[in-house]
Amino acid sequence: MKLLSSILLLLSVTTPIADAHRASSSSVASIPRRGDVRKRRGGVAFLKSNGASWTNDAKEVRGGEGGGTATMSSEMFNMVKALVGVGVLGLPAGIAAFGDAPSASIPAAILIATIGAIAGYNFSLLGRLCAMTGATSYRSAWEKSVGESTAWIPGSSCVIKTFFAILAYSMVLGDTFSALFKTIGMSVSREVAMIGLTLTVILPLCLLKNLSSLAPFSLAGIAAMLYMAVAMAIRFFDGSYASADSGLAMDLAESLRPTIGTKGASAVFSSNAFILICMLGTAFMAHFNAPAFYLELENNTLARWNTVVATSFTISILFFIGIAVMGFATFGGASNGFILNNYSTKDTLMGISRAAVAFALIFTYPLVFVGLRDGLLELLKVPKEERTDVKVNNFSYIILGLVTAVAMKMTDISFIMSFGGATLGNALIYVYPAIMLKSTVKNLGDDATTAQKLEVYLAMAFAALGIGMGCIGTKQAIGSL
Repeated sequence: MKLLSSILLLLSVTTPIADAHRASSSSVASIPRRGDVRKRRGGVAFLKSNGASWTNDAKEVRGGEGGGTATMSSEMFNMVKALVGVGVLGLPAGIAAFGDAPSASIPAAILIATIGAIAGYNFSLLGRLCAMTGATSYRSAWEKSVGESTAWIPGSSCVIKTFFAILAYSMVLGDTFSALFKTIGMSVSREVAMIGLTLTVILPLCLLKNLSSLAPFSLAGIAAMLYMAVAMAIRFFDGSYASADSGLAMDLAESLRPTIGTKGASAVFSSNAFILICMLGTAFMAHFNAPAFYLELENNTLARWNTVVATSFTISILFFIGIAVMGFATFGGASNGFILNNYSTKDTLMGISRAAVAFALIFTYPLVFVGLRDGLLELLKVPKEERTDVKVNNFSYIILGLVTAVAMKMTDISFIMSFGGATLGNALIYVYPAIMLKSTVKNLGDDATTAQKLEVYLAMAFAALGIGMGCIGTKQAIGSL
């Protein structure tokens, strides 16, 4: 799988790109008209009328000095942490959407590896686009390559996708705390658990003015996911849920008990397989953070950047396959959209897993919520000087109230994953990066290298694939309601 990721990243090494930060800081006597060029050391710097620059230097393959201080190992850890989130908990249900026999996990693993490799390529591409244009964020990469007038498109997509993430968090927390209460003998509905948790814990955390103290707790997410993976493996191999009529499975509702049927590997050719494919568009979605990761990397040469991306995505792919296959192999066609719901509330091992995941989500929630709130304020063009504490708090009440109300009505997290992945996930991962690359190479004109021009075709092919998967996946996701 790492080989597959590396092959897709190969073009990034063969595409010569100059140091964008040096180019943007070069002194010029005057700003040339669009299309004018100025010679610089070993290459050509292109300036648009809005001052954005593109660079192309055949003698350099580094992506800019950048000034980042993060080591490769810390970048890998943080990138894996960003990728491995709540989305992985719905993947077993993605396999169950088209199969119910153990062999269905084989094509599912291949799909996870393939989609993950393509997502990794586009993640790398976004970093390289920052090197070419001098951009510092997903939105600014669009502004500097495509134009400022349409920058609201990726901007709004990022905000809405973040809304889906917060919605999924609330749904998971409601399910998890309802199950935890049952573990201690209390019957509390998911709706009551969700409202109580939101009012007493989530809201106060989201109103904090400084969230830096919460950052260390986000590291607990990786530990929680690792523990959950080990616990799921133990329960699969010890046979506690091997039969629907014995063991811990007897404590489950009929719809959650293991259901092993006959739809195996060949069932992947069903259109329902697109539900899993589009869920992966959510699971691998961290691309709006790619520019930040690129700029934070110390000595961010293309070789170092690609090594970080390929390694991080390979680790994440293996983790996704492990969780998806273990969950599906245990419960088959009955795999729930939130796989922990399939495990008995009397199962102490999985109860600890629920508590660990809940703890991690509670302290991650405000960090993501602030991104949603600030993103909405930017889209609404609210000046920073007008963002008083009272206005920001009132805005937070409205957003959190809306999220909680929707989460109370929706029970299937797999739908949120598949629908969100089919629409915004595919756009942010496949379509927008391809459009930005095409515009950037076009702006380079005759000075674009052959490798750059060929890479446009590859990126546009992935964009077309994303659009096709998105259309079918959206139809299947809605049809599954």
